Amino acid sequence: MFTVLRPSYLIILFSTIIFIISCGEDEIKEEVLRPVRYQKIFTTGGASERTFTGTAKVGIESNLSFKVGGTINEIKLKVGDLVKKGQVLAKLIPTDLSLQVKEAEAALKEAESQLLNAKNNYNRIKQLYENNTASKSDLDKARSSYESGSASAERLRNSLKLARQQLSYTSLKAPADGMIAVSNSEINENVQVGETIAVINVGNEMEVSLGLPENVINRVNKGMNVKVNFSSIQNKSFDGIVNEVSPSIDINTSTYPVRVIIKNPSKNLKSGMAANIKFSFSSVSTKELIIVPVNAVGEDSKGRFVFLVESESEEIGVVKKQHIEIGELTKEGFEIVTGLSVGQKVATAGLQTLLDGQKVRIK
Repeated sequence: MFTVLRPSYLIILFSTIIFIISCGEDEIKEEVLRPVRYQKIFTTGGASERTFTGTAKVGIESNLSFKVGGTINEIKLKVGDLVKKGQVLAKLIPTDLSLQVKEAEAALKEAESQLLNAKNNYNRIKQLYENNTASKSDLDKARSSYESGSASAERLRNSLKLARQQLSYTSLKAPADGMIAVSNSEINENVQVGETIAVINVGNEMEVSLGLPENVINRVNKGMNVKVNFSSIQNKSFDGIVNEVSPSIDINTSTYPVRVIIKNPSKNLKSGMAANIKFSFSSVSTKELIIVPVNAVGEDSKGRFVFLVESESEEIGVVKKQHIEIGELTKEGFEIVTGLSVGQKVATAGLQTLLDGQKVRIK
């Protein structure tokens, strides 16, 4: 015979069962903690390294141009050609300037003929004057004519010299031994005075041009040694020395131009190659730098921060958000200006998922 339970008793019974089960689950449920890797903050020596990019070029580049305008009728230069000092590289059609030379030569010839006649006449009148057969006015007139002819002839000699010089400018010659780096013109092309038709690299000196930001420029000095590497030249490093530091900023790049001379260039270096220049800077103070790994530093609306890991036991800890001020980036990590001290532990992974005050498992 079965006993029928009232509904109220059923509710009490089910509630009691659920309570017992839930209490059992709470007893067996363990807290799951996020594992966190950390690293202790350390110090390093007072030196730091920074690398900047630049472009290589031959130390002396000369733009080649004609000193007179005209039409090119001969050109003997190609990119890569080796040329000697004084070698004719290009010529202009010289017709007009040749005519000017001929006209100057004819004018000078006539003036010199007149000068000779004036000289002979002066000598004749002078002789007569000394024999009291010519007046003083005749002598003065003859002398004046001779001096005027002499000045006229000198002026025409200078005109001829200038005309010949202008004619010589129709031939473009190499200013020194070197290699043609750029060729811009062709035969029958009309060029203006000073218009660059080619660029010549002179000498074997190789340099790298780069720009440095204002927070670094005052730590760079002329004569400073650097290391230079080229991505196009594997497994080779070059020694460089700072040759020029500009005192003025380049408004186009907002950097200060710097030139580095490569002390041990090789034939594999070419103008236009991209270079990486490594500067080693000494610390402003004699104290060692406090360094924190790059992957331990995050950033929010208040600035840079790290998560400090404070141990509660050998395996359990709590992370606390700490805002910091960083300095230079070194090869070991960020230099810390304020906010941290040596020996503290900082989380080095998963910063985006950590919360201030979160309990974690230390790895």
